[in-house]
Amino acid sequence: MLWNGDWITRARIISGLILLTYAVFHFINLGLGLISPEAMETMQEARHLITRNPLGGLILITALLVHPGLALWRLARRRSLRMPLSEAFQTLLGVLIPLQLLRHITHTTVAHGSFAVNDDYPYIIVLMWNAPAVWWQSALLLAVWVHGCMGLHFWLRLTNWWHRSLPYMIGLAVFIPSFALAGLLTEGRRIYDIFVEGSQRAALMASYNWPSRDDFATLRLIETRMVQIFLALLVLTALAYGTQKLLRRRRSVRITYQHGPAITAEKGLTLLEMSRAHAVPHTALCGGKGRCTTCRVIIEDGLADLQPPEGAEARGLAAINAPQTMRLACQIRPESALTVCRQFRPDGKMARAHASQGEEHQLAILFLDMRGFTARTSGQLPYDVVFLLNRFFDSIVPAITDNGGSIDKYLGDGLLAVFEADTAQKSARSALFAACAIGHALDAFNQTLLSEGEAVVQIGMGLHLGELVIGEIGAAGNAPRTIIGDTVNAASRLEGASKEQEAELMVSAAVLQAAGCETATLELRDFHLRGVSGPLAALTIRQASTLPEVLPEIGS
Repeated sequence: MLWNGDWITRARIISGLILLTYAVFHFINLGLGLISPEAMETMQEARHLITRNPLGGLILITALLVHPGLALWRLARRRSLRMPLSEAFQTLLGVLIPLQLLRHITHTTVAHGSFAVNDDYPYIIVLMWNAPAVWWQSALLLAVWVHGCMGLHFWLRLTNWWHRSLPYMIGLAVFIPSFALAGLLTEGRRIYDIFVEGSQRAALMASYNWPSRDDFATLRLIETRMVQIFLALLVLTALAYGTQKLLRRRRSVRITYQHGPAITAEKGLTLLEMSRAHAVPHTALCGGKGRCTTCRVIIEDGLADLQPPEGAEARGLAAINAPQTMRLACQIRPESALTVCRQFRPDGKMARAHASQGEEHQLAILFLDMRGFTARTSGQLPYDVVFLLNRFFDSIVPAITDNGGSIDKYLGDGLLAVFEADTAQKSARSALFAACAIGHALDAFNQTLLSEGEAVVQIGMGLHLGELVIGEIGAAGNAPRTIIGDTVNAASRLEGASKEQEAELMVSAAVLQAAGCETATLELRDFHLRGVSGPLAALTIRQASTLPEVLPEIGS
């Protein structure tokens, strides 16, 4: 997930990580001024061993050129400047940072290389102390840090562990620049007081190899030229963007959104860029870089005119087993009219109303019901009833989820579980393992009840496999994903029959055959169930925990 996207995206991520790593250690080094000048100097010397050797310097310079260079390249190639506010703010910081960073580089790296200046922190701090430069460089520190933290968040926010660690990361993100600015203030006061006092000024200037007036004039000229080059690149970026905009205006394409507007947009834009250019809400957690699939759409009309998915789009669609009609809005560039349905609304919920919303699968499902629940809870307080049910479900549901099942819905004192898998055999075997595990979990739960002086719980289960439809069922805005079909009704009727058979589990022949079990030696019976067309062959299991003894093929 983290490395999806084209080579430009990956190069920007890698170069950004290099620069952010450098900034972290640079800021921590500056913060050591809060502790002692010696600690600050020792860490700076250690950092220079890495950043000022040929390989380290080459990596750092390459990252400094690649990261803003690719950013300007992508900005020039954008079809629209409409973007989320957070992305716009990060882009603005990225444009402003070099205007101050080039000055910092001139008086450190360039001064050191050209005039052998000892550019230790005290030298730089004295150079800008008691002048507007110290405020500008402090602002640069904050701008670099905010820009880097935003980039890191946009990159990692698709992962679960990042969200869990976010409170700690926020604390760290606040601490590091605060520590750096405190160190700057402490060391600035110390070294500037020494210079003002004057007795050590000459010796310090000699130790720094303080540049002459002519050297400073040369450095200012170098700074001016570098800023001019960067401004020229900005102008070229704007010209490239404007030229492409004018050329594209000659071509347009019609896009119709299901339950949304119809727009006319320039050809050459991605569908996501078209949406943003016309203020059509369109979710894209990765910012439209092909690293997630939240901008996915169903192509209702016009699919044949699109290029087949490649690269990042193909990998993303394959990861979610997407149907052929699904595409990523950030990767497709419509050249003819399209009718599309956005899969995710900006609030993160799934969109509705496309033909393929319901999908047909052959899966195993399990109905479970607690026997005698009404009589057992008669006269009890509602709180006690809820407490019992929650304890019961806490005991048995892990047996389902640990074996690949999921709870489709709770039905008061029962539940419906579905076992989604890529083959009917895997689904059937998972369901059988889960039924056996439920039997063991029930035995343990009942032992606990007996130790508390409570009556044991009895259950009935019906397990069946067949064709069913998975889709969103309900009114717009409140349509949970669920399953429907004759298979569901048959499983429910099997669960009801288990009570008559005084058994914990009824397993249909369809489940056994799909799981690869030998049925010739099993005591299968045909059951005529209400609402089920034709007899249904099923196996009766008195205790679900004994299932492996009856079906050796599934093991224990």
